[in-house]
Amino acid sequence: MTVHRSGRDLDRPRDEVDRLVTAWRQERPDLDVEPLQVLSRVSRLARHLDRARRAAFAEHGLENWEFDVLTALRRAGEPYELSPGALLRATLVTSGTMTNRIDRLAAAGLVRRRPDPEDRRGVLVSLTDAGRVRVDNAFADLLRRERDLLAGLGKHEQQALAGLLRTLLVPFDATDIGAH
Repeated sequence: MTVHRSGRDLDRPRDEVDRLVTAWRQERPDLDVEPLQVLSRVSRLARHLDRARRAAFAEHGLENWEFDVLTALRRAGEPYELSPGALLRATLVTSGTMTNRIDRLAAAGLVRRRPDPEDRRGVLVSLTDAGRVRVDNAFADLLRRERDLLAGLGKHEQQALAGLLRTLLVPFDATDIGAH
C-alpha cells in the first residue's frame, strides 16, 4: 500500500509515530491504524511529561506522591489544611496509604496534624511553612518545565489542544468521579 502525503504534510517534520503508522499500514493494511496518530503521540508526550515532573520534584527533594499531597493542601487556600478524608478524595489513594503518607510528610516537617475543632475524633492536616515553600518552589519549577514542553505551540494552538483533550477526558473524569 502506498501512502501519499499531501503538500501540507510534506512540510511537516516526521516523528517516530509517523514511522510507526507507516510501518503498520504496510504490515496490516486491513486495520485502521488512525487512532495511533493521536494516542501514540499522547502516550509519548506523557512519558516526556513524567520525566519533567520527576526532575522538577527531585530538584526540590520531593517524590510524586509527596507533591500530590502537598499541592492538595496548598490548593485548599489559607490555612492550607484538609481532613485526611478530603486528602483521600483529592489524591485517590486508600486510607492506609494516606495515613502512611501523612506520617512521612509530618516526620519530614512538611505537614502537621492538629485536632479538628469541629469533630473531636478527627484531625486536620496542614502545610507547615517549610512545606508551603517547598511545594511552591517545586510547582514553579514544574510549570517552567511544562512551558518548555509546549514551546513548539503558540498560545492559540495550546488553547485548541487543551479544548480537544478536555473533550476526550470529560467522559473518563465523570466515570472516575462516579466510581469514588
